[in-house]
Amino acid sequence: MKLGAKAVTGSLALASLSLFVAGCGQSSVAAPAHSHKSARTASQTTAVIALPVQNSPNWFFPLISASGLIDVNISLDGIMYRPLIMFNNHDQVDYSRSLVSNIQYNPSGTRYVLTLNHKYQWSNGQPITAQDVVFSYNIMRAASQPKAPWVYGGDGVGGLPTRWSSVTASGSDKVIVTLNTPSNQTWFIHNGLGQLVPLPVSVWNKDPHNMTKELQFIQSVANSPTNPVYKVVDGAYMMQSYQPNQNWTFVVNPKFGGHKAQIKKLIFQYETSDTAEFLGLKNGIISYGYLPQSEWNARRALSNDVLTASYHYGFNYVLVNQNAKAPGGLGPVFQQAYVRRALEMGVNQPGIIKNVFHGEAIPEGGPLGSRPATPYGNPAIAKPLFLYNPKAGKALLEAHGWHEVNGVMTKNGVKLSFSIDAAASGISGTDLMTLLKQGWAQEGIQVAINEQPFDTVFSEANQFDPTKWSMSYWPDGWTYDYPDWYPTGGALFSSAGASNFPGYSNPQMDALIKKSYEPGTTKQTQKALFAYQLYNAKQVPFIFLPWGADLIEHAKNLQGTHQGYNPIMQVLYPEYWHFSK
Repeated sequence: MKLGAKAVTGSLALASLSLFVAGCGQSSVAAPAHSHKSARTASQTTAVIALPVQNSPNWFFPLISASGLIDVNISLDGIMYRPLIMFNNHDQVDYSRSLVSNIQYNPSGTRYVLTLNHKYQWSNGQPITAQDVVFSYNIMRAASQPKAPWVYGGDGVGGLPTRWSSVTASGSDKVIVTLNTPSNQTWFIHNGLGQLVPLPVSVWNKDPHNMTKELQFIQSVANSPTNPVYKVVDGAYMMQSYQPNQNWTFVVNPKFGGHKAQIKKLIFQYETSDTAEFLGLKNGIISYGYLPQSEWNARRALSNDVLTASYHYGFNYVLVNQNAKAPGGLGPVFQQAYVRRALEMGVNQPGIIKNVFHGEAIPEGGPLGSRPATPYGNPAIAKPLFLYNPKAGKALLEAHGWHEVNGVMTKNGVKLSFSIDAAASGISGTDLMTLLKQGWAQEGIQVAINEQPFDTVFSEANQFDPTKWSMSYWPDGWTYDYPDWYPTGGALFSSAGASNFPGYSNPQMDALIKKSYEPGTTKQTQKALFAYQLYNAKQVPFIFLPWGADLIEHAKNLQGTHQGYNPIMQVLYPEYWHFSK
């Protein structure tokens, strides 16, 4: 996930609060946002899905830009376009639902042959071909070059573009991918080949001889989902209509090659607040949504819903701006691992889990939460290495020359006083920020909370203008879905990672991440991955927070939601849903 608001970020205030796939509702209804029409009188073939509060999808092209790499975009794009490779709930390739029937590779991991299965086709009846896959790669590569009109979100992930030598078609059903460096095959299948989303060449190839113009065209229609280019898809649904900041309506793709959908229409509904979303559930307007943490004590009022706590594949954190131009001279200070460790010891994880997440969260101290369980998580970081201990955190700062002046830790004229730009996420988000502020105050660290709309926080938390922010927080943290299902963290923690918004740079971290890309036996590759994860947990590159469960709510008569939800890919599959009578 990328980064963004989960309530549906990304993956982007409480890791579980905002999950787009968190669901709620009593029944289905074809009603406009916040209508009080009873769902019981609505069509049993229409489902209304609550989006995260104040979150709008804004990038519908299936290869997502770095600035658009958030859960809500990934989720909506995922119902229109099928990725080349699908992963199951244990983060393993699921050939039964993929566009490929098999992947063959050599012992060094430099050559991969993918065979298309032709189970799926484009909605205009044309077959998905190897040429469509090659075209997708050409877009990814072009958008990963310096001075590209927009930056591809997977730049730096899966060896893109530096490790990829070529992607060619052998006939219409075989794709050959060649790398210039021996590579961990599991890593590359997940994070390299897993990024490929075929594109219908006949629709999108507007300027075959000028990739800059091609990228400019894509950018111009990225947030225009009713443009004719989006009428040719291979996913279960296709866009019908939308009203900005109100709703986005999808209808069934009749040519879809997968499970035949009984839900014929999906309405993704914009939510102005957690309260409005909760009322939509209570009044039967929303079929699938989320229980806001702020409404935890009122959950029994949703008597016609089913509540499920589910964990996404990722972790939660606060971004720490480590650029030399960060406000207050704090960039070089935040570059120091001991400072970040002291900050981590001021995070009251037990209090946050109890008072904000109502127990539906796990403590976290590294780049991967312990739930859901997969073969790729190091047991040594299942619990935080730096427990809540503000007294010890303050002593650590003092041992490095910091002294409290007028209640604020100060060193060489620099004060540990800064603001956190926090995506507004209701009462629960405010409570989380308050607990952070209180914990850090015990260490002599002064914090001001600056709540802003999610889009504002997300757009400003980068290195294009590092003078604007010190810390940033949004509710979905980071999730290992598109484009990095193998949790090496290259996009986020490597010095050149496309999503390394804080500007974190550590040569040893880079080397360990690179080591995890090398081929070897299962034991060897696991050892390399675990070594990176443990070093990351010790370095605390960002401030780790508890990883909250997604409190999914759905109508009692809405069946198939568990079959239609994958915590690894984090995309909804409503083609498996149906309403019982």
